[in-house]
Amino acid sequence: MLESFILILLIGFFVGQIARRLKIPALVGMVLVGIILGPQVADLISPNVLAASTPLRTIAVMVILMKAGLGLDREKLVQQGTVALRLGFLPAACEALIVALAAIWILNFDFPTGLLLGCIIGAESPAVIVPGMLRLKSLGWGVTKGIPDAILTGSALSDVLLLLVFSLLLNFLAQGATSGVNLPFGLTVSAVQLLPLQIICQIVLGVVLGLLTARLLVFLLAKQNWTQNAVQDSLVGANLALLLVVLAEKFPFFSGYLAVMATGFFLIELDAPLARRLRSGFDSLWTIAEIVLFVLLGASIQLQVLEKTLVPGLVILAIGTLIGRAIGWYLSTLGSNWNRRERIFLLPGNSAKATVQAAIGAIPLAQGIQGGETILAIAALSILVTAPLGAWAIPIFAPKLLEKGEVDPTKVAINRRIIILAAVDTSPLASQVLSKTADLARRSDAEVIVLHIICTNDSQGVEHLQEKTQRLLADIRHKFMAIPGSIPEEIIRVAQDYRVAEIVMGKRGHKPWDEVLVGSVSQAVLESSSIPVILVEDERIAH
Repeated sequence: MLESFILILLIGFFVGQIARRLKIPALVGMVLVGIILGPQVADLISPNVLAASTPLRTIAVMVILMKAGLGLDREKLVQQGTVALRLGFLPAACEALIVALAAIWILNFDFPTGLLLGCIIGAESPAVIVPGMLRLKSLGWGVTKGIPDAILTGSALSDVLLLLVFSLLLNFLAQGATSGVNLPFGLTVSAVQLLPLQIICQIVLGVVLGLLTARLLVFLLAKQNWTQNAVQDSLVGANLALLLVVLAEKFPFFSGYLAVMATGFFLIELDAPLARRLRSGFDSLWTIAEIVLFVLLGASIQLQVLEKTLVPGLVILAIGTLIGRAIGWYLSTLGSNWNRRERIFLLPGNSAKATVQAAIGAIPLAQGIQGGETILAIAALSILVTAPLGAWAIPIFAPKLLEKGEVDPTKVAINRRIIILAAVDTSPLASQVLSKTADLARRSDAEVIVLHIICTNDSQGVEHLQEKTQRLLADIRHKFMAIPGSIPEEIIRVAQDYRVAEIVMGKRGHKPWDEVLVGSVSQAVLESSSIPVILVEDERIAH
Protein backbone atom coordinates (compact mmCIF):
# COMPACT_ATOMS: atom_id res chain seq x y z
CA MET A 1 0.00 0.00 0.00
CA LEU A 2 2.83 2.40 0.82
CA GLU A 3 4.38 1.92 -2.62
CA SER A 4 0.99 2.64 -4.19
CA PHE A 5 0.56 5.87 -2.26
CA ILE A 6 4.09 6.98 -3.20
CA LEU A 7 3.28 6.40 -6.87
CA ILE A 8 -0.11 8.11 -6.60
CA LEU A 9 1.17 11.21 -4.81
CA LEU A 10 4.50 11.73 -6.57
CA ILE A 11 3.58 10.81 -10.14
CA GLY A 12 0.11 12.35 -9.77
CA PHE A 13 1.60 15.63 -8.53
CA PHE A 14 4.30 15.99 -11.17
CA VAL A 15 2.12 14.91 -14.11
CA GLY A 16 -0.52 17.36 -12.86
CA GLN A 17 2.12 20.12 -12.83
CA ILE A 18 3.25 19.17 -16.34
CA ALA A 19 -0.37 19.41 -17.50
CA ARG A 20 -0.70 22.82 -15.84
CA ARG A 21 2.45 24.09 -17.59
CA LEU A 22 0.96 22.91 -20.88
CA LYS A 23 -2.12 25.06 -20.09
CA ILE A 24 -4.17 21.89 -19.43
CA PRO A 25 -6.11 21.41 -16.15
CA ALA A 26 -3.98 19.50 -13.62
CA LEU A 27 -6.79 17.01 -12.99
CA VAL A 28 -6.45 15.78 -16.58
CA GLY A 29 -2.89 14.68 -15.85
CA MET A 30 -3.96 13.11 -12.56
CA VAL A 31 -6.80 11.13 -14.17
CA LEU A 32 -4.41 9.89 -16.88
CA VAL A 33 -1.98 8.76 -14.18
CA GLY A 34 -4.83 6.84 -12.53
CA ILE A 35 -5.73 5.13 -15.81
CA ILE A 36 -2.09 4.17 -16.48
CA LEU A 37 -1.31 3.01 -12.92
CA GLY A 38 -4.70 1.31 -12.50
CA PRO A 39 -5.78 -2.25 -13.26
CA GLN A 40 -6.67 -1.38 -16.87
CA VAL A 41 -3.04 -0.74 -17.94
CA ALA A 42 0.02 -1.17 -15.67
CA ASP A 43 -1.81 -2.53 -12.58
CA LEU A 44 0.63 -0.87 -10.17
CA ILE A 45 -1.90 0.22 -7.54
CA SER A 46 -2.40 -2.21 -4.67
CA PRO A 47 -5.79 -3.99 -4.57
CA ASN A 48 -6.08 -2.81 -0.95
CA VAL A 49 -5.79 0.80 -2.08
CA LEU A 50 -8.35 0.25 -4.85
CA ALA A 51 -10.68 -1.40 -2.32
CA ALA A 52 -10.34 1.70 -0.12
CA SER A 53 -10.81 4.14 -3.02
CA THR A 54 -14.45 4.93 -2.14
CA PRO A 55 -13.73 6.13 1.43
CA LEU A 56 -10.59 7.94 0.23
CA ARG A 57 -12.64 9.77 -2.42
CA THR A 58 -15.25 10.54 0.26
CA ILE A 59 -12.58 12.22 2.39
CA ALA A 60 -11.41 14.26 -0.60
CA VAL A 61 -14.96 15.39 -1.43
CA MET A 62 -15.48 16.34 2.23
CA VAL A 63 -12.40 18.56 2.05
CA ILE A 64 -13.55 20.34 -1.09
CA LEU A 65 -17.09 20.86 0.23
CA MET A 66 -15.73 22.34 3.46
CA LYS A 67 -13.66 24.68 1.29
CA ALA A 68 -16.84 25.56 -0.59
CA GLY A 69 -18.74 26.36 2.60
CA LEU A 70 -15.88 28.47 3.93
CA GLY A 71 -15.97 30.43 0.67
CA LEU A 72 -19.71 31.21 0.53
CA ASP A 73 -20.91 34.79 0.90
CA ARG A 74 -24.20 35.23 2.77
CA GLU A 75 -24.96 38.61 1.21
CA LYS A 76 -24.51 37.25 -2.31
CA LEU A 77 -26.60 34.18 -1.51
CA VAL A 78 -29.43 36.38 -0.25
CA GLN A 79 -29.09 38.41 -3.43
CA GLN A 80 -29.27 35.27 -5.63
CA GLY A 81 -31.27 33.06 -3.24
CA THR A 82 -34.06 32.03 -5.60
CA VAL A 83 -31.61 31.47 -8.47
CA ALA A 84 -29.39 29.27 -6.25
CA LEU A 85 -32.41 27.20 -5.19
CA ARG A 86 -33.61 26.79 -8.75
CA LEU A 87 -30.10 25.87 -9.88
CA GLY A 88 -30.20 23.19 -7.22
CA PHE A 89 -33.20 21.42 -8.75
CA LEU A 90 -34.12 22.46 -12.28
CA PRO A 91 -30.95 21.80 -14.37
CA ALA A 92 -30.36 18.40 -12.75
CA ALA A 93 -34.01 17.37 -13.00
CA CYS A 94 -34.34 18.50 -16.62
CA GLU A 95 -31.10 16.75 -17.62
CA ALA A 96 -32.15 13.52 -15.88
CA LEU A 97 -35.51 13.52 -17.70
CA ILE A 98 -34.01 14.30 -21.12
CA VAL A 99 -31.30 11.65 -20.65
CA ALA A 100 -34.02 9.14 -19.71
CA LEU A 101 -35.96 9.91 -22.91
CA ALA A 102 -32.77 9.75 -25.00
CA ALA A 103 -31.86 6.39 -23.43
CA ILE A 104 -35.32 5.01 -24.32
CA TRP A 105 -34.82 6.15 -27.92
CA ILE A 106 -31.13 5.24 -28.41
CA LEU A 107 -30.52 2.34 -26.00
CA ASN A 108 -34.03 0.84 -25.83
CA PHE A 109 -34.13 1.27 -22.05
CA ASP A 110 -37.43 1.33 -20.18
CA PHE A 111 -38.26 4.63 -18.45
CA PRO A 112 -37.16 3.69 -14.87
CA THR A 113 -33.79 2.41 -16.12
CA GLY A 114 -33.37 5.48 -18.33
CA LEU A 115 -34.17 7.75 -15.39
CA LEU A 116 -31.64 5.81 -13.29
CA LEU A 117 -29.01 6.67 -15.91
CA GLY A 118 -30.27 10.27 -15.94
CA CYS A 119 -29.77 10.57 -12.17
CA ILE A 120 -26.19 9.36 -12.47
CA ILE A 121 -25.34 11.60 -15.43
CA GLY A 122 -27.21 14.66 -14.12
CA ALA A 123 -25.25 14.90 -10.85
CA GLU A 124 -22.67 17.69 -10.79
CA SER A 125 -19.10 17.20 -9.63
CA PRO A 126 -18.08 19.20 -6.55
CA ALA A 127 -14.45 18.16 -7.16
CA VAL A 128 -14.40 20.13 -10.43
CA ILE A 129 -16.97 22.86 -9.83
CA VAL A 130 -15.97 23.91 -6.29
CA PRO A 131 -12.26 24.65 -7.00
CA GLY A 132 -13.26 26.38 -10.22
CA MET A 133 -15.81 28.65 -8.54
CA LEU A 134 -13.52 29.43 -5.58
CA ARG A 135 -10.78 30.44 -8.02
CA LEU A 136 -13.22 32.74 -9.82
CA LYS A 137 -14.13 34.30 -6.48
CA SER A 138 -10.47 34.85 -5.63
CA LEU A 139 -10.02 36.62 -9.00
CA GLY A 140 -13.29 38.59 -8.78
CA TRP A 141 -15.12 37.11 -11.80
CA GLY A 142 -18.89 37.21 -11.32
CA VAL A 143 -18.69 38.14 -7.64
CA THR A 144 -20.76 41.33 -7.93
CA LYS A 145 -23.90 39.32 -8.71
CA GLY A 146 -22.85 36.33 -6.60
CA ILE A 147 -22.73 33.96 -9.61
CA PRO A 148 -20.03 31.61 -8.18
CA ASP A 149 -21.95 31.41 -4.87
CA ALA A 150 -25.20 30.54 -6.65
CA ILE A 151 -23.47 27.79 -8.68
CA LEU A 152 -21.75 26.38 -5.57
CA THR A 153 -25.00 26.17 -3.60
CA GLY A 154 -27.02 24.85 -6.52
CA SER A 155 -24.44 22.13 -7.17
CA ALA A 156 -24.70 20.81 -3.61
CA LEU A 157 -28.52 20.85 -3.62
CA SER A 158 -28.77 19.10 -7.00
CA ASP A 159 -26.71 16.17 -5.75
CA VAL A 160 -29.09 15.78 -2.77
CA LEU A 161 -32.06 15.57 -5.15
CA LEU A 162 -30.53 13.14 -7.63
CA LEU A 163 -29.01 10.80 -5.06
CA LEU A 164 -32.40 10.44 -3.37
CA VAL A 165 -34.18 9.71 -6.66
CA PHE A 166 -31.37 7.31 -7.60
CA SER A 167 -31.85 5.33 -4.37
CA LEU A 168 -35.62 5.19 -4.93
CA LEU A 169 -35.26 3.95 -8.52
CA LEU A 170 -32.62 1.40 -7.53
CA ASN A 171 -34.99 -0.14 -4.97
CA PHE A 172 -37.82 -0.10 -7.48
CA LEU A 173 -35.79 -1.87 -10.20
CA ALA A 174 -34.22 -4.37 -7.81
CA GLN A 175 -37.48 -5.31 -6.03
CA GLY A 176 -39.93 -4.80 -8.88
CA ALA A 177 -42.18 -2.46 -6.88
CA THR A 178 -41.90 0.39 -4.45
CA SER A 179 -42.35 -0.47 -0.83
CA GLY A 180 -45.09 1.33 1.03
CA VAL A 181 -44.82 2.99 4.41
CA ASN A 182 -47.62 2.53 6.93
CA LEU A 183 -48.69 5.67 8.77
CA PRO A 184 -51.15 6.09 11.68
CA PHE A 185 -54.90 5.87 10.98
CA GLY A 186 -54.32 3.14 8.39
CA LEU A 187 -52.66 5.40 5.84
CA THR A 188 -50.08 3.96 3.45
CA VAL A 189 -47.84 6.09 1.25
CA SER A 190 -45.42 4.99 -1.45
CA ALA A 191 -41.75 5.92 -1.64
CA VAL A 192 -42.58 8.25 -4.55
CA GLN A 193 -45.07 10.13 -2.37
CA LEU A 194 -42.49 10.34 0.40
CA LEU A 195 -39.80 11.73 -1.90
CA PRO A 196 -40.62 15.48 -1.44
CA LEU A 197 -40.64 15.00 2.34
CA GLN A 198 -37.30 13.15 2.17
CA ILE A 199 -35.72 15.95 0.13
CA ILE A 200 -36.93 18.62 2.56
CA CYS A 201 -35.78 16.51 5.52
CA GLN A 202 -32.33 15.94 4.01
CA ILE A 203 -31.83 19.63 3.33
CA VAL A 204 -33.25 21.01 6.59
CA LEU A 205 -31.50 18.49 8.86
CA GLY A 206 -28.27 18.93 6.88
CA VAL A 207 -28.35 22.70 7.44
CA VAL A 208 -29.28 22.34 11.13
CA LEU A 209 -26.51 19.82 11.80
CA GLY A 210 -24.08 22.07 9.93
CA LEU A 211 -25.03 24.95 12.25
CA LEU A 212 -24.60 22.78 15.36
CA THR A 213 -21.21 21.54 14.15
CA ALA A 214 -20.07 25.09 13.43
CA ARG A 215 -21.10 26.16 16.94
CA LEU A 216 -19.21 23.18 18.40
CA LEU A 217 -16.08 24.11 16.47
CA VAL A 218 -16.27 27.73 17.65
CA PHE A 219 -16.71 26.52 21.25
CA LEU A 220 -13.79 24.09 21.10
CA LEU A 221 -11.32 26.04 18.99
CA ALA A 222 -12.09 29.71 19.65
CA LYS A 223 -13.63 29.91 23.11
CA GLN A 224 -12.00 26.96 24.93
CA ASN A 225 -8.72 27.17 22.95
CA TRP A 226 -8.13 23.43 22.76
CA THR A 227 -5.77 23.94 19.82
CA GLN A 228 -2.53 25.87 19.49
CA ASN A 229 -2.16 26.35 15.73
CA ALA A 230 -3.96 26.25 12.38
CA VAL A 231 -2.90 22.65 11.71
CA GLN A 232 -4.66 21.45 14.85
CA ASP A 233 -7.70 23.58 13.98
CA SER A 234 -7.89 21.89 10.59
CA LEU A 235 -7.43 18.42 12.12
CA VAL A 236 -10.40 18.88 14.45
CA GLY A 237 -12.51 20.56 11.77
CA ALA A 238 -11.82 17.85 9.18
CA ASN A 239 -12.65 15.04 11.59
CA LEU A 240 -15.94 16.59 12.68
CA ALA A 241 -16.86 17.23 9.03
CA LEU A 242 -16.00 13.64 8.12
CA LEU A 243 -18.11 12.45 11.07
CA LEU A 244 -21.11 14.19 9.51
CA VAL A 245 -20.57 12.25 6.27
CA VAL A 246 -20.19 8.93 8.11
CA LEU A 247 -23.32 9.55 10.22
CA ALA A 248 -25.28 10.43 7.08
CA GLU A 249 -24.37 7.04 5.59
CA LYS A 250 -25.51 5.21 8.72
CA PHE A 251 -28.59 7.38 9.31
CA PRO A 252 -29.74 8.62 5.87
CA PHE A 253 -32.10 11.28 7.21
CA PHE A 254 -29.87 14.20 6.25
CA SER A 255 -27.36 15.08 3.56
CA GLY A 256 -23.86 14.69 4.96
CA TYR A 257 -22.23 16.66 2.17
CA LEU A 258 -24.72 19.52 2.55
CA ALA A 259 -24.09 19.48 6.32
CA VAL A 260 -20.34 19.83 5.70
CA MET A 261 -20.87 22.75 3.35
CA ALA A 262 -23.27 24.39 5.83
CA THR A 263 -20.66 23.99 8.59
CA GLY A 264 -18.18 26.08 6.65
CA PHE A 265 -20.83 28.66 5.77
CA PHE A 266 -21.95 29.14 9.40
CA LEU A 267 -18.34 29.33 10.64
CA ILE A 268 -17.90 32.52 8.62
CA GLU A 269 -20.95 34.02 10.32
CA LEU A 270 -20.07 32.83 13.84
CA ASP A 271 -16.30 33.41 13.94
CA ALA A 272 -14.63 34.91 10.86
CA PRO A 273 -11.03 34.66 12.23
CA LEU A 274 -11.49 30.93 12.90
CA ALA A 275 -12.99 30.49 9.43
CA ARG A 276 -9.94 32.19 7.91
CA ARG A 277 -7.56 29.82 9.76
CA LEU A 278 -9.58 26.80 8.68
CA ARG A 279 -9.72 28.08 5.11
CA SER A 280 -5.93 28.09 5.02
CA GLY A 281 -5.74 24.62 6.56
CA PHE A 282 -8.25 23.09 4.16
CA ASP A 283 -6.41 24.68 1.23
CA SER A 284 -3.36 22.66 2.32
CA LEU A 285 -5.41 19.48 2.81
CA TRP A 286 -6.87 19.86 -0.69
CA THR A 287 -3.35 19.78 -2.18
CA ILE A 288 -3.09 16.11 -1.14
CA ALA A 289 -6.78 15.22 -1.40
CA GLU A 290 -6.98 16.47 -5.01
CA ILE A 291 -4.24 14.11 -6.17
CA VAL A 292 -5.71 11.09 -4.38
CA LEU A 293 -9.22 11.89 -5.64
CA PHE A 294 -8.44 12.23 -9.34
CA VAL A 295 -5.80 9.49 -9.57
CA LEU A 296 -8.17 6.99 -7.94
CA LEU A 297 -10.94 8.36 -10.15
CA GLY A 298 -8.86 7.49 -13.20
CA ALA A 299 -8.07 4.05 -11.79
CA SER A 300 -11.79 3.32 -11.36
CA ILE A 301 -12.67 3.99 -15.02
CA GLN A 302 -13.51 0.81 -16.93
CA LEU A 303 -11.91 1.34 -20.34
CA GLN A 304 -12.94 -1.98 -21.83
CA VAL A 305 -16.66 -1.21 -21.53
CA LEU A 306 -16.39 2.13 -23.35
CA GLU A 307 -15.87 0.90 -26.90
CA LYS A 308 -19.35 -0.31 -27.78
CA THR A 309 -21.14 2.62 -26.09
CA LEU A 310 -18.80 5.41 -27.19
CA VAL A 311 -20.95 6.99 -29.93
CA PRO A 312 -24.40 6.54 -28.31
CA GLY A 313 -22.90 7.65 -24.99
CA LEU A 314 -21.55 10.87 -26.48
CA VAL A 315 -24.91 11.55 -28.15
CA ILE A 316 -26.77 11.05 -24.86
CA LEU A 317 -24.33 13.32 -22.99
CA ALA A 318 -24.70 16.04 -25.65
CA ILE A 319 -28.51 15.82 -25.62
CA GLY A 320 -28.63 15.87 -21.83
CA THR A 321 -26.38 18.91 -21.56
CA LEU A 322 -27.39 21.00 -24.56
CA ILE A 323 -31.14 20.39 -24.25
CA GLY A 324 -31.89 19.17 -20.72
CA ARG A 325 -29.55 21.37 -18.71
CA ALA A 326 -30.07 24.32 -21.06
CA ILE A 327 -33.81 24.26 -20.29
CA GLY A 328 -33.01 24.04 -16.57
CA TRP A 329 -30.55 26.92 -16.74
CA TYR A 330 -33.06 29.09 -18.58
CA LEU A 331 -35.80 28.39 -16.02
CA SER A 332 -33.39 28.89 -13.12
CA THR A 333 -32.30 32.36 -14.22
CA LEU A 334 -35.68 33.50 -15.54
CA GLY A 335 -36.55 36.86 -13.97
CA SER A 336 -33.10 37.27 -12.43
CA ASN A 337 -30.56 40.06 -13.01
CA TRP A 338 -28.27 37.72 -14.98
CA ASN A 339 -27.58 38.89 -18.51
CA ARG A 340 -27.31 36.64 -21.57
CA ARG A 341 -23.53 36.20 -21.31
CA GLU A 342 -23.77 35.20 -17.65
CA ARG A 343 -26.44 32.62 -18.48
CA ILE A 344 -24.24 31.19 -21.24
CA PHE A 345 -21.47 30.78 -18.65
CA LEU A 346 -23.52 28.05 -16.97
CA LEU A 347 -22.64 25.73 -19.88
CA PRO A 348 -18.90 25.56 -19.01
CA GLY A 349 -19.40 26.41 -15.33
CA ASN A 350 -22.09 23.97 -14.27
CA SER A 351 -21.74 20.81 -16.38
CA ALA A 352 -18.76 18.82 -15.08
CA LYS A 353 -19.22 15.22 -13.92
CA ALA A 354 -16.71 13.22 -11.88
CA THR A 355 -17.04 12.23 -8.24
CA VAL A 356 -20.72 11.23 -8.03
CA GLN A 357 -20.48 9.24 -11.26
CA ALA A 358 -17.40 7.40 -9.96
CA ALA A 359 -19.15 6.68 -6.65
CA ILE A 360 -22.48 5.32 -7.94
CA GLY A 361 -21.91 4.47 -11.61
CA ALA A 362 -21.12 0.79 -10.91
CA ILE A 363 -23.96 0.19 -8.42
CA PRO A 364 -26.65 -0.78 -10.98
CA LEU A 365 -24.30 -3.39 -12.51
CA ALA A 366 -23.36 -4.73 -9.06
CA GLN A 367 -27.06 -5.15 -8.19
CA GLY A 368 -27.86 -6.95 -11.43
CA ILE A 369 -29.94 -4.18 -13.02
CA GLN A 370 -30.49 -4.85 -16.72
CA GLY A 371 -28.35 -2.45 -18.73
CA GLY A 372 -25.99 -1.95 -15.78
CA GLU A 373 -22.86 -2.41 -17.88
CA THR A 374 -24.03 0.26 -20.34
CA ILE A 375 -24.85 2.62 -17.47
CA LEU A 376 -21.34 2.12 -16.06
CA ALA A 377 -19.76 2.78 -19.45
CA ILE A 378 -21.67 6.03 -20.00
CA ALA A 379 -20.87 7.14 -16.42
CA ALA A 380 -17.16 6.57 -17.12
CA LEU A 381 -17.48 8.38 -20.44
CA SER A 382 -19.11 11.37 -18.74
CA ILE A 383 -16.09 11.64 -16.43
CA LEU A 384 -13.55 11.39 -19.24
CA VAL A 385 -15.34 14.00 -21.35
CA THR A 386 -16.88 16.55 -18.99
CA ALA A 387 -14.38 16.71 -16.09
CA PRO A 388 -11.42 17.87 -18.23
CA LEU A 389 -13.66 20.11 -20.33
CA GLY A 390 -15.21 21.70 -17.26
CA ALA A 391 -11.87 22.27 -15.54
CA TRP A 392 -10.51 23.84 -18.73
CA ALA A 393 -13.59 25.86 -19.69
CA ILE A 394 -14.31 27.55 -16.33
CA PRO A 395 -11.13 29.72 -16.26
CA ILE A 396 -11.12 30.17 -20.04
CA PHE A 397 -14.68 31.46 -20.45
CA ALA A 398 -15.12 33.33 -17.16
CA PRO A 399 -13.16 36.43 -18.33
CA LYS A 400 -15.11 36.41 -21.61
CA LEU A 401 -18.61 36.03 -20.13
CA LEU A 402 -18.51 37.41 -16.58
CA GLU A 403 -17.87 40.88 -15.20
CA LYS A 404 -14.99 41.40 -12.80
CA GLY A 405 -15.85 42.76 -9.36
CA GLU A 406 -14.10 43.51 -6.10
CA VAL A 407 -12.72 40.47 -4.26
CA ASP A 408 -13.79 40.01 -0.63
CA PRO A 409 -10.72 38.55 1.17
CA THR A 410 -12.86 37.69 4.23
CA LYS A 411 -14.76 35.06 2.22
CA VAL A 412 -12.11 33.39 0.09
CA ALA A 413 -8.42 32.55 0.26
CA ILE A 414 -6.40 34.67 -2.16
CA ASN A 415 -3.24 32.87 -3.23
CA ARG A 416 -0.74 35.33 -4.59
CA ARG A 417 2.99 35.77 -4.65
CA ILE A 418 3.99 38.34 -2.01
CA ILE A 419 7.15 40.37 -2.62
CA ILE A 420 8.66 42.90 -0.21
CA LEU A 421 11.18 45.51 -1.35
CA ALA A 422 13.94 46.48 1.10
CA ALA A 423 15.65 49.70 0.03
CA VAL A 424 19.07 49.90 1.76
CA ASP A 425 22.27 51.88 1.68
CA THR A 426 25.69 50.96 3.07
CA SER A 427 25.12 52.60 6.47
CA PRO A 428 24.63 50.59 9.73
CA LEU A 429 20.85 51.29 9.41
CA ALA A 430 20.77 48.67 6.61
CA SER A 431 20.99 45.87 9.19
CA GLN A 432 17.85 47.13 10.94
CA VAL A 433 15.99 47.48 7.63
CA LEU A 434 16.97 43.95 6.60
CA SER A 435 15.99 42.51 10.00
CA LYS A 436 12.58 44.18 9.85
CA THR A 437 12.08 42.95 6.26
CA ALA A 438 13.04 39.40 7.26
CA ASP A 439 10.51 39.46 10.10
CA LEU A 440 7.72 40.61 7.76
CA ALA A 441 8.69 38.04 5.11
CA ARG A 442 8.60 35.14 7.58
CA ARG A 443 5.14 36.12 8.78
CA SER A 444 3.65 36.18 5.27
CA ASP A 445 5.92 33.64 3.52
CA ALA A 446 7.05 36.42 1.18
CA GLU A 447 10.00 36.86 -1.16
CA VAL A 448 12.33 39.84 -0.79
CA ILE A 449 14.07 42.15 -3.24
CA VAL A 450 16.97 44.00 -1.63
CA LEU A 451 17.64 47.18 -3.61
CA HIS A 452 20.74 49.35 -3.31
CA ILE A 453 21.06 52.48 -5.47
CA ILE A 454 24.71 53.09 -6.38
CA CYS A 455 25.63 56.75 -5.91
CA THR A 456 29.41 56.46 -5.51
CA ASN A 457 32.03 53.94 -6.53
CA ASP A 458 31.96 51.93 -3.27
CA SER A 459 32.43 48.33 -4.41
CA GLN A 460 33.65 47.25 -0.97
CA GLY A 461 30.54 48.67 0.70
CA VAL A 462 28.25 46.94 -1.82
CA GLU A 463 30.06 43.63 -1.27
CA HIS A 464 29.69 44.00 2.50
CA LEU A 465 25.97 44.77 2.01
CA GLN A 466 25.54 41.60 -0.06
CA GLU A 467 27.17 39.52 2.69
CA LYS A 468 24.91 41.13 5.30
CA THR A 469 21.85 40.41 3.12
CA GLN A 470 22.84 36.75 2.72
CA ARG A 471 23.30 36.37 6.47
CA LEU A 472 20.09 38.09 7.62
CA LEU A 473 17.87 36.63 4.86
CA ALA A 474 19.43 33.16 4.75
CA ASP A 475 16.09 31.35 5.18
CA ILE A 476 14.13 33.65 2.83
CA ARG A 477 14.06 33.57 -0.97
CA HIS A 478 15.60 36.88 -1.99
CA LYS A 479 17.29 38.78 -4.80
CA PHE A 480 19.97 41.46 -4.39
CA MET A 481 20.00 44.37 -6.87
CA ALA A 482 22.57 47.17 -7.08
CA ILE A 483 21.74 49.70 -9.79
CA PRO A 484 22.68 53.34 -10.51
CA GLY A 485 20.19 56.20 -10.68
CA SER A 486 18.14 58.65 -8.66
CA ILE A 487 17.28 57.00 -5.35
CA PRO A 488 13.53 57.84 -4.94
CA GLU A 489 12.71 57.31 -8.62
CA GLU A 490 14.51 53.96 -8.84
CA ILE A 491 12.92 52.66 -5.62
CA ILE A 492 9.44 53.43 -6.93
CA ARG A 493 10.20 52.07 -10.42
CA VAL A 494 11.52 48.75 -9.13
CA ALA A 495 8.60 48.46 -6.69
CA GLN A 496 6.11 48.94 -9.53
CA ASP A 497 7.97 46.65 -11.95
CA TYR A 498 7.99 43.77 -9.47
CA ARG A 499 4.51 44.57 -8.06
CA VAL A 500 5.75 44.50 -4.49
CA ALA A 501 3.34 44.52 -1.56
CA GLU A 502 5.41 46.83 0.68
CA ILE A 503 8.52 48.98 0.64
CA VAL A 504 10.76 48.88 3.73
CA MET A 505 13.39 51.59 4.12
CA GLY A 506 15.26 53.50 6.77
CA LYS A 507 14.34 56.79 8.42
CA ARG A 508 17.18 58.92 9.66
CA GLY A 509 17.31 62.18 11.58
CA HIS A 510 20.58 63.72 12.74
CA LYS A 511 19.41 66.36 15.24
CA PRO A 512 16.94 66.27 18.16
CA TRP A 513 14.50 68.56 16.36
CA ASP A 514 14.77 66.28 13.31
CA GLU A 515 12.74 63.57 15.06
CA VAL A 516 9.57 65.01 13.51
CA LEU A 517 11.14 64.93 10.05
CA VAL A 518 11.35 61.88 7.83
CA GLY A 519 14.39 62.62 5.67
CA SER A 520 14.62 63.78 2.10
CA VAL A 521 14.74 60.32 0.41
CA SER A 522 12.09 58.77 2.65
CA GLN A 523 9.87 61.82 2.27
CA ALA A 524 10.15 61.67 -1.53
CA VAL A 525 9.22 57.99 -1.63
CA LEU A 526 6.30 58.51 0.76
CA GLU A 527 4.91 61.33 -1.36
CA SER A 528 5.30 59.52 -4.70
CA SER A 529 4.53 55.87 -3.93
CA SER A 530 1.08 54.30 -4.12
CA ILE A 531 2.56 51.20 -2.44
CA PRO A 532 2.62 51.10 1.40
CA VAL A 533 5.96 52.23 2.85
CA ILE A 534 7.33 51.04 6.21
CA LEU A 535 9.97 53.27 7.77
CA VAL A 536 12.53 51.76 10.13
CA GLU A 537 13.95 54.27 12.58
CA ASP A 538 17.62 54.18 13.57
CA GLU A 539 17.64 52.60 17.04
CA ARG A 540 20.75 54.54 18.04
CA ILE A 541 18.93 57.83 17.53
CA ALA A 542 15.61 56.53 18.92
CA HIS A 543 17.31 55.66 22.18
